[in-house]
Amino acid sequence: MSALQLRPYRPEDETAAIELWHRTWQQAYPQIDFAARLEWWRERWRKDLVPKASIAVAEQDGAPIGFVTIDGGGYLDQLVVDPEHWGSDAARLLVDEAKRLSPAGITLLVNKDNARAIRFYERNGFTHAGDDVNPTSGRPVLKMEWKP
Repeated sequence: MSALQLRPYRPEDETAAIELWHRTWQQAYPQIDFAARLEWWRERWRKDLVPKASIAVAEQDGAPIGFVTIDGGGYLDQLVVDPEHWGSDAARLLVDEAKRLSPAGITLLVNKDNARAIRFYERNGFTHAGDDVNPTSGRPVLKMEWKP
């Protein structure tokens, strides 16, 4: 197994990125049918994320295993790591890259019931910055921020 590498997103990564998003969210929330949301997600990926965010891809053995999106205002919309690689360095490396790309600071929203993600962000220097509601799902979320 080769070392984990980070690289910029390329248009040919779209299918793999969407599959990673689907597999990861389905693992985190098995009660939600994410397959029914794939077209919505593909549209959002193409219109809202790819044109407006920097996207770094984590790759191992030539295959994408995760990605992070960070926009020019420091908003981290997505941090996705294949469930088979949870607990590896992939998420930490992707967050470190987001910090490099947004050195003035980062904000994000995380589902309040996603304790694993909240602990991860806390370990990586993020603090609680208030409560909110996800505008798409209506689920309660925690706003978190990182300041250098």
